[in-house]
Amino acid sequence: MANQQPTNNSSSSSEEVDLGQLFQLIGNGFKKLFRFIGNIFKGIFHTIILFLLFLQKHFIKFVVAAVVGLALGIYLDMIKKPKFISTMVVEPNFNSVQQLYNNVNFYNELAAAEDSTALAEALDVSVSEASKLKKFVVESYSDENQKVQLFDKFVRSLDSTTKKAIDMENYLKNFNSMDARFHTISVTATNSTVAKAIQPSIIKSISRNEYFQLQQSISDQNISLQDSLYKKQLMEVDSLQRLYKRVMEKEAEKPQQGTNISLGENGGQENKELALINQVDKLKENLVLLNEERANKSSILNVISAFPRRGVEVKGIFNSYKFWIPLGFIGITLIILSLLDLNSYLKNYKKE
Repeated sequence: MANQQPTNNSSSSSEEVDLGQLFQLIGNGFKKLFRFIGNIFKGIFHTIILFLLFLQKHFIKFVVAAVVGLALGIYLDMIKKPKFISTMVVEPNFNSVQQLYNNVNFYNELAAAEDSTALAEALDVSVSEASKLKKFVVESYSDENQKVQLFDKFVRSLDSTTKKAIDMENYLKNFNSMDARFHTISVTATNSTVAKAIQPSIIKSISRNEYFQLQQSISDQNISLQDSLYKKQLMEVDSLQRLYKRVMEKEAEKPQQGTNISLGENGGQENKELALINQVDKLKENLVLLNEERANKSSILNVISAFPRRGVEVKGIFNSYKFWIPLGFIGITLIILSLLDLNSYLKNYKKE
């Protein structure tokens, strides 16, 4: 027993030493972490101070660069031709949205390359008018409400099993601009009326496509066929209603035997009559929806909002030379002075 007691004491002291070393290591780790974080903040603060000293040293030079750039910018703004932007909202049908984007991007490439001859030929305008066109942009035009409507339409087209795996969040995350119902075409030009002149050509570039014309023809035939079927069904239901009414009138004319009234039979008659009325309402509703579809698909490219007669002049500080040129001059001055200071530092470093 006497021999076991020293052994236990030495074991306990060993554990205490191990715990002490562990806590010491943890403490040293935290010290190093805090020191590292402190050095980072010191480095950031030191860099900011050096930058402020740099600005203080070259302040006059930056002011001169800004004033010269501002004067040049004001002069260029005075002599530059004003630009006008016009916007049109369209609704492509029969999967023509991709062709619309391709055509508008093609016009933009020609305008960027200043190929007025090719642009004039593509848009059926004079070369002089085409030279005024500077930029074409096409993009989707959809708000949250329209996205919800598109999601509802998409879900209705799925089977019950697939519906459970689709939610609104994932649909919006994977929403493609091509899926939007409406799209905007914006034209920037140095002439305020040229956008209106090219509108027919933009529409014709889509409408004359043979594939889309075939799709429109098939759609018109299907709508006409569906319309005739609905009207035929409506006439049949109307005939059934008249026949049912005559039968009920004859039943009412028969002499009643006894005083018993069959409530179940009367309820069945009312249900049949109500079913016919509901069928008529449903067919009328389908005809209304079909007429709406006929109106929406009357053209390959529906113009929701046409180009205005005159475009709106592009203004604003961010579209002016007097903002960008002084900023550019200051940036160039900063780079040059930084390189000169760096060169001086490297020369002094070599001497040391």
